[in-house]
Amino acid sequence: MERPVPRGLRGEEEEEEEEVERVLVSEHSWRPCPTARRRVRGCLEWVKRQLFRVGEDWYFLFILGVLMATISFAMDIIVARLYAAHTWLYREIGDIAVLKYLSWTLFPTAMAAFSSGFAQSITPHSGGSGIPELKTILMGVVLEDYLAIQNFGAKVVGLTCTLTCGSIVFLGKVGPYVHLSAMAAAYLGKMRTTVTREYENKFKQHEMLVAAQAVGVATVFGAPISGVLFSIEVMSPHFAVRDYWRGFFAATCGAFMFRLLAVFNSEQETIAAVFKSDLKIDFPFDLLETFFFLILGIICGIVACAYLFCQRWMMVAVKRNRLTAKLLATDKPVYTVLAVLLLASITFPPGLGQFMASRLTMKEHLISLFDNRTWGVLAANASGVAKPGGLWQEWDHPSATIYGTLTFFLLMKFWMLILATTLPLPAGYFMPIFIYGAAIGRLTGEVVALLFPRGLHSEGPPRPIIPAGYALAGAAAFAGSVTHAVSTALLVCEATGHLDHLLPTVLAVLVANAISQKNQPSFYDAGIIVKKLPYLPPIRSRHIASYRVVVEEFMERQVVALAKGDGFQEVLVALDASADAEYPVVESTGSPTLVGTVSRSQLVTFLQSHKHPQAPQGEKLAAVGTLGDDCTIEPIMLQFSPWTSLHQAYHLFQMLKLQRVFVTRSGELVGAVSRAELRRAIEDLANPNPAQPGVSPRSGPSRAPPDFEPRSRPAPGLSPTDSRHSQVKVPPNGVKIPRTRGFRSAMLSFAGSGQPARPGFGFGERRGMERPKFLLGLCWGKGPRMENAPGAL
Repeated sequence: MERPVPRGLRGEEEEEEEEVERVLVSEHSWRPCPTARRRVRGCLEWVKRQLFRVGEDWYFLFILGVLMATISFAMDIIVARLYAAHTWLYREIGDIAVLKYLSWTLFPTAMAAFSSGFAQSITPHSGGSGIPELKTILMGVVLEDYLAIQNFGAKVVGLTCTLTCGSIVFLGKVGPYVHLSAMAAAYLGKMRTTVTREYENKFKQHEMLVAAQAVGVATVFGAPISGVLFSIEVMSPHFAVRDYWRGFFAATCGAFMFRLLAVFNSEQETIAAVFKSDLKIDFPFDLLETFFFLILGIICGIVACAYLFCQRWMMVAVKRNRLTAKLLATDKPVYTVLAVLLLASITFPPGLGQFMASRLTMKEHLISLFDNRTWGVLAANASGVAKPGGLWQEWDHPSATIYGTLTFFLLMKFWMLILATTLPLPAGYFMPIFIYGAAIGRLTGEVVALLFPRGLHSEGPPRPIIPAGYALAGAAAFAGSVTHAVSTALLVCEATGHLDHLLPTVLAVLVANAISQKNQPSFYDAGIIVKKLPYLPPIRSRHIASYRVVVEEFMERQVVALAKGDGFQEVLVALDASADAEYPVVESTGSPTLVGTVSRSQLVTFLQSHKHPQAPQGEKLAAVGTLGDDCTIEPIMLQFSPWTSLHQAYHLFQMLKLQRVFVTRSGELVGAVSRAELRRAIEDLANPNPAQPGVSPRSGPSRAPPDFEPRSRPAPGLSPTDSRHSQVKVPPNGVKIPRTRGFRSAMLSFAGSGQPARPGFGFGERRGMERPKFLLGLCWGKGPRMENAPGAL
């Protein structure tokens, strides 16, 4: 028998039904043809499934290459138009010296000031090259907002304005464009997760960033093969082979599109090299010329060492100087204006600029230095063999010889380029050192051609020296020695389309690299050092001492840990004691066996869902609960033995992009190793201090004390099997915990011993010393964090 519904309730139900009908009518009115829409949606889903059967990576890598090639080509066109306007203004302004000086200096000064001010106002991450920070990111360190898409527009606009300054400022675009490619790859990676409806995968993000490195180089030089190899050498200390095809595919798509756009724009008739040279030689070089290529490599290596040292010194001096440091901190455009005005005044063509070919663009500098003819012969011939208006004539001055102008160019550009690297604007530094190396090679080739006009063999047909071959070798050798890369030998061949001088070029690059790598860090590593980025310094493979140093000597022994049975108060003390992102979890207070880790966010949630012991009774929260029951404990995938060598730990951190690894002895937690401890151990190994044989784990890596007696131990590895170690002693009555919130100021004491606990006490003991009683989860005083560690790179 149905019960009667009250009239009020019946009216409410009717109103709800009418409301639902109105909503359905409005939805149908805005979405007509539901059947057709379902069919179209089904077809799109089928197409997506068929396309992604071959792998979605192909499509996103193709989009990455085509997108960056299009942006690079558009940027080159805009820069060429603006530079042509500047040249036209300088030429049409007349013969008034003051107006010509103003037109020459004010244009690049205004563009550089706008580049610095605009880019820095949008984001502080848009200045500089970007490769040092990207190297740090690829090592597994998270740099907040560095790859955010909002930085993309600021870097594009700022880089375009910087390139418009031309050879006055003498900066390029390789480094910033690699950064732009990385930002585009990071954004495409997020789009990929949205399209494929998958969770965000860090490994996929890393693969896209690796491919972006190659795309950034390939779309600037149109060289896909050397772009991939250069990105591997410069950016990745450990490269996964599975990423190889991704880099080649994306770089090939980018380089092909970049050169195809030049054909569409009627710049070239077909796809050709970016810096196409006319080196058509039947006899490129004599076998005895190998000696001069070796000398060229030695010269490039020595000059590269001097350049790297002076550049790093200049960066530090600018930051330490009170005036420049204040300008860089508060008024970056003012510093940029002053520096660019100085550079523009020196390159003024009626002044010193007439001895440096200052009216040539960066590309024209390189093309002129790769000229197939011998300038010494052309300058000596009064009949005018050269074509009128040839680029080489910019290097020929009536009051100076070719050798004088090249020498003056090298001397002036040495310090001018160092000064330009301190400018706080988006700029690349590979192209300037590439041109500088080509000038070194050109000068060497011209001198050799002057000494041996008929070639190295006086008998037989004349086989003249080709200075352009020395320019190719010099560009590759100097750029390779500054960046510590060998692939520049292939890069110069791909960029010019000339392969006849490949072998002597490789020889010069190897010699120059051997000198520079022995004495100085690379240009990008120097940037990491000056900026103090959290990056692990390299260990030379032949450094035998790194095999003798073990983890136990430099690990962090004061580790904040929790037990599975810990409750609210223990978790609160642990969070108050350390700001770590994750905490180790052991089996129990009496058994410090490592079972896993728990994240800080889960511990915070645990505290929010449970009642404080001193909280009022009215709160509706759980009064009891343990860590093991209410938190997800992640298993430990990797752990070190105390006898794992420094060399093994270093390579594992690099290959697996680790941040922190716990150290166990027979399964029991005894310490932890983070990037801060590992970096200090490497620095201590490279710069030993005999006056301090033992250093506290908090202040740096420690050597064994004088009374240290090594016990027999297994071979260094990840799973120790030696059970001959001190047993952990647990106080029978536990630990007295003060019932106050001020845990930092409270003094913990061992029950039954009456001995005050030391702040920061944790797991582990130094060999040969008495081991203190065990205390679990009650450590305070923050450990050395990577970004705040003293002496961080």
